[in-house]
Amino acid sequence: MSVDHLPPPVWVDTATALHRLVDDLMRQRRVAVDTESNSLYAYRERVCLLQFSTPETDYLLDPLTLTDLRSLAPFFASPEIEKVFHASEYDVICLKRDFGFTFANLFDTMLAARILGYEAVGLGSLLAEKFGVHLNKRYQRANWGKRPLEPELLRYARLDTHYLLPLRDRLQAELEAAGLWPLAREDFAMACEVTPNHHPGRKGCSTWERLDSHRTLSPRQRTILDELCHCRERLAKRADRPVFKIVSDRTLVHLAQAVPQDKADLAEAGLSSRQIRRFGSELLSAVRKGMRAPLVRRSVHERPDPAFVARLEALKEWRKREARRMGVGSDVVLPRRLLYAIASRAPADERELAEVLARSPWRLEHFGAQILEVLRGN
Repeated sequence: MSVDHLPPPVWVDTATALHRLVDDLMRQRRVAVDTESNSLYAYRERVCLLQFSTPETDYLLDPLTLTDLRSLAPFFASPEIEKVFHASEYDVICLKRDFGFTFANLFDTMLAARILGYEAVGLGSLLAEKFGVHLNKRYQRANWGKRPLEPELLRYARLDTHYLLPLRDRLQAELEAAGLWPLAREDFAMACEVTPNHHPGRKGCSTWERLDSHRTLSPRQRTILDELCHCRERLAKRADRPVFKIVSDRTLVHLAQAVPQDKADLAEAGLSSRQIRRFGSELLSAVRKGMRAPLVRRSVHERPDPAFVARLEALKEWRKREARRMGVGSDVVLPRRLLYAIASRAPADERELAEVLARSPWRLEHFGAQILEVLRGN
């Protein structure tokens, strides 16, 4: 399908244009939303573009010019207006982090496609299948913080939301036909609750511990690596660049192994002449500091309760079997947060399981007996 017939999107970069946008959004039953950020080009990423599509109009909002977006808060928080995203998690996290928005009434077309068992759930694949529209996904990695944005980028950005509303309607019809609409609604509600620090990570670990290759290093080399990590962080912050664009993790580990003494050693360890020219002296200083510093120690992690681990593994095995039967991903059957909650709480009966699955009565009804059988068998 050709998209050349589309009228130009409305560019929103003034207070007056923002006021008109908010007025239009607040009159809608549902609005498609997307964001573009600059994670590949900045030390601290930020939202650089917001896209909105109503049935009549596509809008592109410039948050680098309009820094006060508080007037959009009622729109995102309204339970009366459905916000349609594709792969909402990242967008919701970024919008909460940068602007403090809260969310209600969300529809996620990628989640819907996953619940339906689609193999290809990317927006490009779905638009090609449903509407014959082909997106050029190379613009995903563009520098969205650059101004002015090229016409090709603007065209790509508007297409990320332009077809979401009709796509949403088709997917809802399929969900209803499959009897999965209640499940989707539960997962859409949970998607509103993600937070910028919601991912279970290795909290408390020093940066050097997050590099897998540190296990091959001696205690002194780990200490050097620790100083190099701190140095890289300072350099990235000063240059406003992602840390991986200063020095890669792999090269940082090589430096800790090689213990370079001069700029020739830095080149041998894999640094480019440009990196050596810009950062060489500071990296060598970090190596010297690491040679003198007290040895770093690995973080001590509590060993998980063996009974918890056994329950978790048993639930994972059951989840895989059920996912194969349904033809969906394992986390569609039981998302990670619910999986860990059940393994942790170890509910003994339906009443206790209902407390854990309070936000997902569909799963309680369809999987509750099986889950309790797995826990009892374990």
